[in-house]
Amino acid sequence: MNIILILVDSLNKDCLSIYNPDTRCRTPSIDAFARKGRIFDNHYIASLPCMPARREIYSGRKEFLWRPWGPLEIFDPRLPQLVGAAGYNTGIVTDHYHYWEEMANGYIQGFASLNFIRGHETDNWKVPKPGDVPDWVKKMSEFRAAEHMEKYYANVRDFKGEEDFFPAKVFSKAGEWLEENAASGPFFLQVESFDVHEPFHVPEPYASMYSDGGSAADYSIWPPYQVYADLDAFMEQTTPEELAFLKSQYMGKATMVDKWLGLFLDKLTTLDLWDDTMVIFTTDHGHDLGQRGVFGKQYPHYDSHANIPMIVWHPDHQSEERVSALTQTVDIFATVIEAAEAPLPDETRHSSSILPALGGAQHRDAVLYGTFGQGVCITDGDWILFKSPVKGKPLFTYSTMINRPLLVDNPVDGRVGKLPDAPVGQDRYDPTVPLPMWKIPIEIDPRTYENFLFNRKDDPNQDHNLWDAEPEQRERMLELLREKIAQEGAPAEQLERLGLA
Repeated sequence: MNIILILVDSLNKDCLSIYNPDTRCRTPSIDAFARKGRIFDNHYIASLPCMPARREIYSGRKEFLWRPWGPLEIFDPRLPQLVGAAGYNTGIVTDHYHYWEEMANGYIQGFASLNFIRGHETDNWKVPKPGDVPDWVKKMSEFRAAEHMEKYYANVRDFKGEEDFFPAKVFSKAGEWLEENAASGPFFLQVESFDVHEPFHVPEPYASMYSDGGSAADYSIWPPYQVYADLDAFMEQTTPEELAFLKSQYMGKATMVDKWLGLFLDKLTTLDLWDDTMVIFTTDHGHDLGQRGVFGKQYPHYDSHANIPMIVWHPDHQSEERVSALTQTVDIFATVIEAAEAPLPDETRHSSSILPALGGAQHRDAVLYGTFGQGVCITDGDWILFKSPVKGKPLFTYSTMINRPLLVDNPVDGRVGKLPDAPVGQDRYDPTVPLPMWKIPIEIDPRTYENFLFNRKDDPNQDHNLWDAEPEQRERMLELLREKIAQEGAPAEQLERLGLA
């Protein structure tokens, strides 16, 4: 059976009518695909943000309790290599520029073919030209580094129309890959669109499709969120009109992605591939758009960006049905391995195939998720608990490498990608790793020390913190959290850091 994995970055469930019937955002291609496959209602993130999520997909190993954003480890399995060894032709088409940065080595080198679409966000593709930049670039630069905004503008300044934008290029190139390779035996194709990721820059007709007025010259289409002070400063001066415009551009980009996704899915019909191809459609995380005064996908990980869309088409499980099983990003690894009838590596630690869930089986009793250095989140489907760290407790990274990680969640000295402090030890800290690991102290400024408990069924928007009001459920969920941290083999000091010892 062929396998296609489609990742659309930063896609919110709230934007899709299959999850939110009241949304203004139109995604007819996703709607049509959902009518063919199984819709997962309780699919969750695990490790955030971008590359931690991808380490889970490629290696089947969660990382947010062990280390931040970084390369694959030498001991990590490589998904495309495992599938390739089972006789599959493998390929990836993507514009996700983090793959070719220093801090993300090893993820895509195992594919038999690589198709890169260059130029998204701050990809070092084109050199900024001297001279004035347009007002919409200046507007973004009010709360973000001007050199980064000018880099993005240099990459896209020659775009003439929709066909030049990234979703058009990614899904068109993926369609060409199918035309060239689909008849040559079983294949595994990963199609990855960095959009709907910010900046929320879209051409017409999408720019005005959901807008009630204004333009990118009036309102920022790339608000800050990684640096806490910048986010606070933006939120202090923003207006309801600006937030509404920002959301309109996000929805416009989602509709643009949907159009080109639909043209790619049409290729499966043209090439008669549906009957022997499994298609997984999902995202790495959602993206908050100003609700609760924040942007992005930072802790605390509310369902607005943590409960993410997933639709799976499998020839043996046809028809639109909803799957209630708890699943998460790390499970994609084992799912693809099983679909390819390849052996699951013995060292697979955290991934479990979702294929039985397509037939109605339950999957997990709870899921654990979070961002390195922040709090830890857990849900059993009915209740959600966010346990924040305790002040003054130690934090360490564990890795076989000493590298320059990308720290994207506000290190205390304000720098990103700083060199790590001197290791305090080297040992077999993880019994599933056949090599000693460095233990390196690190400081990260938590976003909050407050703890949260929500009744997900009665309070789906998580507006009412029941931490003090529901002590019985709080203690039950804390005990479940301890159990899951132990099962996943987290470093011992995590219990102390989280006040769970």
